[in-house]
Amino acid sequence: MPDALKKVTTVTSQPEAALIVERLKAAGITAIAQRTIGGPEWGFSGAQDVFVDENDLERARELLASEEGSFSDEELGRLSEEAVQHEIPRDPPSKTD
Repeated sequence: MPDALKKVTTVTSQPEAALIVERLKAAGITAIAQRTIGGPEWGFSGAQDVFVDENDLERARELLASEEGSFSDEELGRLSEEAVQHEIPRDPPSKTD
C-alpha cells in the first residue's frame, strides 16, 4: 500500500507551487500541488498546498527550509509567464444593445 501524502507547505499561487514541486522533484522527492480553495474561475491565483509522500516529509521540509527565500525573480517570472500561456480562456463578456 502506498504511503499517505502529507502537506509540506502552502504557497500563495500556482506558479510558486510549481516551482516548489520542481525543486522537490530535482531532489528526488515526488510532490504534487493542489488548490486550497475555489475552482477554475480563480485562474492561477489562490493558495496551493504542496504534498509529498509521508516518508519524504522531513527531508522535504529540510530542503525547503534551506532554500527559503531563494526563488529568483527570473524563476518566478518564467513560471508566471508559463501559467498565463496555459490559462483556460474565458468567454468574452456579452454585448448588450
